[in-house]
Order: sequence, then structure tokens, then C-alpha cells
Amino acid sequence: MSTDDAAPIRANTVLPANRQPITLTTADGLELIGELALPENRPPRATLVCLHPLPTHGGMMDSHIYRKAAWRLPALADIAVLRFNTRGTASEAGRSQGEFDNGVGERFDVAAALEYAEFHDLPEVWLVGWSFGTDLALMHGCDPLVRGAVLISPPLRFSKPAHLRVWAESGKPVVCLVPEFDDYLRPAEARQRFGADLPQAEVIDFPGAKHLFVGQAEPVLDALVAAVAPAVATPLPRTWSGPYETRQVTIVDS
Repeated sequence: MSTDDAAPIRANTVLPANRQPITLTTADGLELIGELALPENRPPRATLVCLHPLPTHGGMMDSHIYRKAAWRLPALADIAVLRFNTRGTASEAGRSQGEFDNGVGERFDVAAALEYAEFHDLPEVWLVGWSFGTDLALMHGCDPLVRGAVLISPPLRFSKPAHLRVWAESGKPVVCLVPEFDDYLRPAEARQRFGADLPQAEVIDFPGAKHLFVGQAEPVLDALVAAVAPAVATPLPRTWSGPYETRQVTIVDS
């Protein structure tokens, strides 16, 4: 463990937090692998429930933005981060039971994560979806427990206008982080498609970014924190004075 003064926060930097492996149990009887990262010695001000990209294309709980969120945000922003593998998805932590179900059976996975958050009294729960995870959030996540949603690279592939209208009727805030060069939905089209059925959706452009936000995790985390915990100053610190660790994660193919 390093304690260098003002060390830069790098991709493999793990800041202090109370991290614990968790198991989510779905209503249809599956066990899902996950992790909860909490601030050390103080309660969280908000909670992110992370829904990962498409597992058939490499998405999992260790997808880089979620891994960095879990490694940084408890320390930098007092935010709890709950991430997990949806059914049939594998990561270094293990493989969740079941099989990928094209966003249908995954409704039970989203519900299990929210039930866990409610049972453990996690505060100010926000859903964070990335790519396929945004469809899960829109289709299955408009729950009374949920304060709002942040959608990273939303493709609007599985979700339909009816799902957007459910969120519109709820009045919950929805923040959309849309890359300039996204493969599926770019900012102008995102404003058009969300605006028609989800008028409160805020579309934030990310100039120069692509669908996976490679090399742009920092501004994405800044936008996440600004949405769910506006009292925290952003941009977040890019250096850390205090103890930290470094880790290399083994990327597992689902």
C-alpha cells in the first residue's frame, strides 16, 4: 500500500473504501455475483446501482468505468457503488448463474439489486446504466426506491418509447451522457428521441468520445457525481494524498 503525497490517480489506483463481495438472489432463483463499495468510516451520501454493458460483447461488472467508480467514488465523493454481473455474466469475481436473456429475464436482476439496496438502507439510490445497461434501467428500473437514472451511451436498442414514457410520468431525473461519435445514438438524435417521450431527459455531449469512453473515464465520473451528489465539487481530484493500492484486473470473457 502506497502513501505518497499527491500521487496521480491512475487507471489501476484503488482508493480506500469498505469493499465487500455480495450475492444477489433473484425472484426466479438465481444467484448473482456482485460487490458493494462504501466510504470508510462515514455514511454514503448517495448510491450508484450499476448496470453493465452487453455481456455478449464483453460487458460485466469490471467494465472500466464501473471498476473505476468503485475504486474512486467512495473516497472522493462519499458515494456507495453497487456493481454486479447480470445473469450468465462472468468477471474476475465469478460468474452469475443463469443465461443472458436479451433484457427480459434481466428484469429480475435489476429488481434483486434494488431489493438489496433497500434492505441495506442504502441512501439516494440512482441507477447507472451503460449501453445495454441503459436499456435495463429504462425497461425495468423505474422503481419507487430509485431517485433517478444516469444513462451512459444509451443505444435505445431494447427499450421502447413506452418505457421512456413511464419515466416521463414519474418525473424522475434522467441524465444521458452521449458520445459525439457513438456507434448507435449520437447527441442530436438522442435529443430528438428522448425529447419526444422523455422530455425531462438531459443530454450531455461528450466531444470526441466513442461508445466505450476509452480514455475518458474521468469526465464521465465527474458527470455522474454532478448528477447524483451535486454538493460534491467537480471535477474530482486527479491526485490523492494518503494510502492507496494498485490492482490489475483479469478480464474474463462471458
